[in-house]
Amino acid sequence: MRIIFKILIILPLMFSVLTSCRHKQKSRGKHEVSEDFPAEMVKFTPYEHNPVFTGTKENTWDRHIRERGFILFEAGLYRMWYTGYDGGGNSVKFLGYATSPDGIHWSRYEGNPVFDSKWTEDMFVFRHGSKYYMYAEGTGDVAHLLISDDGINWNEQGDLIILTTRGDTLPGPYGTPSVLVEDGKWHLFYEINDEGIWHAVSDDYITWTNVSDEPVLKKGPGEYDSGAVASNQIIKFRGKYYMYYHGTSDSGWAQPGAGSIWTSSVAMSEDLDNWVKYPGNPIVEGDHSSPIMVYDGEKYRLYTMHDEVWLFNPAQ
Repeated sequence: MRIIFKILIILPLMFSVLTSCRHKQKSRGKHEVSEDFPAEMVKFTPYEHNPVFTGTKENTWDRHIRERGFILFEAGLYRMWYTGYDGGGNSVKFLGYATSPDGIHWSRYEGNPVFDSKWTEDMFVFRHGSKYYMYAEGTGDVAHLLISDDGINWNEQGDLIILTTRGDTLPGPYGTPSVLVEDGKWHLFYEINDEGIWHAVSDDYITWTNVSDEPVLKKGPGEYDSGAVASNQIIKFRGKYYMYYHGTSDSGWAQPGAGSIWTSSVAMSEDLDNWVKYPGNPIVEGDHSSPIMVYDGEKYRLYTMHDEVWLFNPAQ
C-alpha cells in the first residue's frame, strides 16, 4: 500500500515537470518573446498580396528598385522614398518618391526622380523641426546628407565626415547610414563594407566622431548574419532601443553573381552601444531584407524593401 501511495503522489509531480519542460522548450522556439523582445517588435506575418511595390519592369529610370528605401506615416498618408535604376549594378541610382493612403496601394510622384544630381541609395529619412533630413549612400558607398522643406525638393549638403576617437578621418567607404536624435544629441549608425555596425555622434549633422573604433554590432555568431550586417533603423520602445538590420551568411556576397540571401533581424540595447541579438532571428522568413518599422498610429507594421517592397503585419 505504501508503494502504491508513493506512486500516486510521484506520477502527478512527474507529469507537472514534463509539462513545464515542454512549455519552456516551446518558449525558446523561433518566435520567442520576452520583456526584452516583446511581440510588437519581433512577430510579423506577410501580407497576402505581396509585394506592394516594385520597379516598373519597363523602359523607365526606375525599371528596378534596390537597397533600403524608407517610409514615413504622416497625417494619414504613407510617404515612400526609394532608389530606382534602369540597368545593371553599375547604373546610376536616383531618388524616387511615392505615396499611399493605406501603405498598400502606391502612386508614383509625377515629377520623379525627385533628386538626380548625385547617386542616392540606401536612404534614411526623418523629420526634425520643420525640415526633412535624408542620409543616404552615394558613389563608392560614402554617405551624404540631403535636406528638404517638403520631402520632395531636396538640397545636397555634402558627404559625411567621420572621425575616429583619435581624430583621424575615415577614408571611406561608410554606408547604410541610420540616425537617431534624442535629447538634442545626434547618433549615427553606419557600416564599413558590411563588416560591422559602428556608432558615432555629431553636433552639426555632417561631421561625426566615433563613440568607439570597434563596431557595436558584429557579424555572427549565428549563420544568418555571419557574412555581413548593416543597420536600417533604430527606434525606442518601452525604454529600450531596437535596431532593425539586415545580414547574410554569404561572406562572398560582394562578388558578381554571388546570389546571396539577405534576411531581416533585430537587436536590443539599453545604451546604444551594447546590443543583444534576438534569439529568434531572422524575424521574417525568406530573402527579405532592409527592414523598416512604420507606426500607423495604433501599431507597428514592418516593411522589407530590397529588391521589392513587402508588407508584414503584426502577428495575431
